[in-house]
Amino acid sequence: MDPVIIDTDRLREIYGDDPKVTAYQEERIRRAFKGYHEHFGDAADLHVFSAAGRSEIGGNHTDHQRGQVLAASLNIDSLAAASAVNENKITLYSEGYKTFTVDLSSLEPDPAETGSTTALIRGVAAGFAKKGFKIGGFNAYVTSDVLGGSGLSSSASFESLIGMILSGLYNGGNISTVDIAKIGQYSENNYLGKPCGLMDQMACSVGGFVHIDFLKTGDIDEFLDDSYPKIERIDFDPAAYGYTLVITDTKASHEDLTDEYAAIPGEMKKVAGFFGKEVLTQVSEDEFIKNIPAIRDHAGDRAVVRAIHFFWENKRVADEASALKAGDFDGFLSCFAASARSSFKYLQNIHPSGSSDEQSMAVALAVSDIVLRTPLYGAARVHGGGFAGTIQAFVKTEHAESYIQAMDALLGEGSAKVYTIRKYGCVQIM
Repeated sequence: MDPVIIDTDRLREIYGDDPKVTAYQEERIRRAFKGYHEHFGDAADLHVFSAAGRSEIGGNHTDHQRGQVLAASLNIDSLAAASAVNENKITLYSEGYKTFTVDLSSLEPDPAETGSTTALIRGVAAGFAKKGFKIGGFNAYVTSDVLGGSGLSSSASFESLIGMILSGLYNGGNISTVDIAKIGQYSENNYLGKPCGLMDQMACSVGGFVHIDFLKTGDIDEFLDDSYPKIERIDFDPAAYGYTLVITDTKASHEDLTDEYAAIPGEMKKVAGFFGKEVLTQVSEDEFIKNIPAIRDHAGDRAVVRAIHFFWENKRVADEASALKAGDFDGFLSCFAASARSSFKYLQNIHPSGSSDEQSMAVALAVSDIVLRTPLYGAARVHGGGFAGTIQAFVKTEHAESYIQAMDALLGEGSAKVYTIRKYGCVQIM
């Protein structure tokens, strides 16, 4: 095995200037090269690819109503050492798991693979073919610090990684990050069997802050139409404004929450159905307000307040994006704090219905308010789907360590971690 020559300037470009981070990423790449050679032997042309994890910054439960979201790529990733092979077969070893093999001679969904990693790989390859892009076999050794169940989108990061490998090895690296994101969603929907939206994949693929508008106008094929969704990439570094992003694992379990998650889009769509529409972006807010008494009878009270959250949250996303573009972090943080209150008060996705003894997320948010004295030192809000999982906070950097200590004291050592915004989503490193 030849010595690995790593361009540290390239690592700093992707991961930032912190020498500790550069050293950590260099060690990961060397480990991936070593792992590749141990599992697959020598390769004449070995490359390194990366796809970020993501954070939902604004737009809590707006995407499934074809609303707007603000998301960001994080400085964690799925990383692969990969090489093209002559066989029409993808063989992938994922650290800590096992070897996955997908024969590309068949790109049809296999019901026996539903819910599996092989289904995701086959689905991405099928999505490339459906888009008219080239595909081919490869071997890959994968390591990831986007932990499953962390709320930072490990599956979307993995799909984006597979897409980036196929782009780099067989398409000259010319497949757009938006296409890679759409293909990832296509794989999850049609091969994994998960009816997810597109936000996670977009945030993992595009890089930086990304403002996404999922409003669909006209009869278009969302997968093939390059104009959908409308995206706007925003280069913004909270650190330059004196703030640190902290994401905290509340240690609440996602188990048995399927009905809780399904109820949110279900109730919002029931409100839309009152007006003969599919989703709330198709409904006038003024008409909704005029008809609240009748909607209560049609859809129930919780559906009404969840719809109120949607209408106001959707507008907040646009305000947050505008504030970031203007360099107005105080304006952004004000919207961010308002989003936190709306999710708690109207969306009601902080703890499961009827739960009184287990409200870890509510306690973590309350303690965050106490420590941060919201919004004096920062603000915290639910992250992602809610009910369990993580919260996120933007904290004045000089108070970040005390906030982390408070969260760790409440939830256990290592619960709160600092993340930075990464300007690249999925990318070929070398």
